Amino acid sequence: MPLYKSLAINADTQLHVWKITESPEELTANVCLKDVCQLRVSNMKSEQHRKGFLSVRMLMQHAGYTDFDLYYDSDGKPHLKDGNNISITHSYGFSAIIISSGNVGIDMELRREKVIKIADKFLDREFKYLNRNAANYVNMLIVLWGIKEAVYKMLSENGLSFKDHIYVNEFTMTDPGITATVNFEGRHTSCNCYFEEIEDFTLVYSLGNSKNTPGNE
Repeated sequence: MPLYKSLAINADTQLHVWKITESPEELTANVCLKDVCQLRVSNMKSEQHRKGFLSVRMLMQHAGYTDFDLYYDSDGKPHLKDGNNISITHSYGFSAIIISSGNVGIDMELRREKVIKIADKFLDREFKYLNRNAANYVNMLIVLWGIKEAVYKMLSENGLSFKDHIYVNEFTMTDPGITATVNFEGRHTSCNCYFEEIEDFTLVYSLGNSKNTPGNE
């Protein structure tokens, strides 16, 4: 069972990463699924998606949960029945989850240069501190995409825009943490974000400050 790593971020928050090396059949044999999820997996045309879905359930079992403890709200955000928050991601050969009593978000992305072509679709003010000629430009863009994805998953609000509402403060690839700010519908939210490069992937997670102050959208 290739549990890649586990991290206790704080007393109430745990993060787990799985490196997917098994076949869908091997993963299926080791997880217990609700009937609706069994049907969902059987209808997935992509083997990659099946393995991502099933490996997330392996991670949940490692954390002491099962598929029966998981449900989704009307916005599609996952929750745990014991009241803890969970965020889920999978990308090609990896999957990851973060579980906490506080609000959290997680994302994992394969580092690819094609992110350059779509950067203007999810970035705005961040271009002021980015150096397009820097050797680590792609790495920076992937971190920025991952942060915005993690924050979006954490807040899960209709109409929230990566480009217009989520701003990532200036950072370097050696910073221990990064702050993202969200100005949306008159509320100003600050999020603490962290990232780690794992093989050819970038893992990002966001922790909410649970502090909302009046602000401008």
